[in-house]
Amino acid sequence: MQNSLAEYYTLVEAFHIIAIIAWMAGMLYLPRLFVYHCDVEPGSQSSEMLKVMERRLLRFIMNPAMIVVVVLGAVLLYITGLWQSDAIWLKTKYFMVIVLLATHGFLARCRRDFAADANTRSARFYRILNEVPTVAMMTIVIMVMVKPF
Repeated sequence: MQNSLAEYYTLVEAFHIIAIIAWMAGMLYLPRLFVYHCDVEPGSQSSEMLKVMERRLLRFIMNPAMIVVVVLGAVLLYITGLWQSDAIWLKTKYFMVIVLLATHGFLARCRRDFAADANTRSARFYRILNEVPTVAMMTIVIMVMVKPF
């Protein structure tokens, strides 16, 4: 099976990158929506509009993109045989992917809090949280492209 998949490596990699772009767009935009949501009155028209935007972003863009990233990432690891590697750069990348997955889960929980008008965090908190996916993404790209160790 590995050999038959190898001929599709470039196509799998392309779709993996496309999914990463979609997922990261959502990971960077959802906390920004939360910043705006903190500044509006719960139950207001603006709050209700932001709830719809947040739900749709998570459900229709971020969740499917995340699933595609993970599945195709696993396929790429299998095709290349890297899943057997002990390289530190790869372990660092895995760790940062776990950070992104955990951040995604946390953002989903925050969205549920906003949906229930139960958010207790400040706009400043979400501005800082917005940096987590950025740092993780930068680290992953450096690990994959440079392989520093």
